[in-house]
Amino acid sequence: MTTASGQLAKAKITNLTTSVALECMFNPSEYTFSRSNEWKAEDVPGQEIPKLTFAGGKSGVLTLKLIFDTNEQHVSSIAAGSDVRQVTRKLWGMMKVAETTNSQGVKSKAPPNVQFQWGRLWSVTAVITQIEETFTLFRPDGTPVRSSISLSLQQLFPDDVYPRQNPTSGGAPGDHTRVVLPGETLAGIAYEEYGDTMAWRHIATTNRITDPRRLRPGQVLLISAINPVTAS
Repeated sequence: MTTASGQLAKAKITNLTTSVALECMFNPSEYTFSRSNEWKAEDVPGQEIPKLTFAGGKSGVLTLKLIFDTNEQHVSSIAAGSDVRQVTRKLWGMMKVAETTNSQGVKSKAPPNVQFQWGRLWSVTAVITQIEETFTLFRPDGTPVRSSISLSLQQLFPDDVYPRQNPTSGGAPGDHTRVVLPGETLAGIAYEEYGDTMAWRHIATTNRITDPRRLRPGQVLLISAINPVTAS
């Protein structure tokens, strides 16, 4: 995946509670997205095969492996030879339980929602269910400078919640996506994006939102240009 300037787009994982993002040093060479349905088997007397009853769908699971290396300087803010955990601790922080307050003032404790994004055309909002870090290169004093992280993320919302992002399926030049942060409202987002709080109706229509008071942290919105003809 490349950016508009032709540079290679970097995958990144963002903590949607704190907005802290970890940009991958090296893009994954592959990732796996899987989904399964649950079926209950009911024995039928005299039959060899049980009767199957659909019990519901399960969340999609994204699994990937990421490499981080500080033996050489790949990131300007991290000196060569630094402890690689200075970089990967952001990812571990996305597994920590934190207290949050929603727009109705209700408090809850849970690890944050995160967003994995690679380029403009695809992203998934999820929670990290498992992380494993293997250190593979060390300085003479034992400081780890290279690690491999295996990551599992469980999808939070069904695919039809996400707006169309592929330009061939309804997008337009200049369109972009935005992730809803805790406490944000459609009117506030409309003011930031368009300079007009009343543009919340355009955002709601674009994203098929029927109740503007029920925005979810981590929800992905398509921000598209307002046609001056239809806006008048």
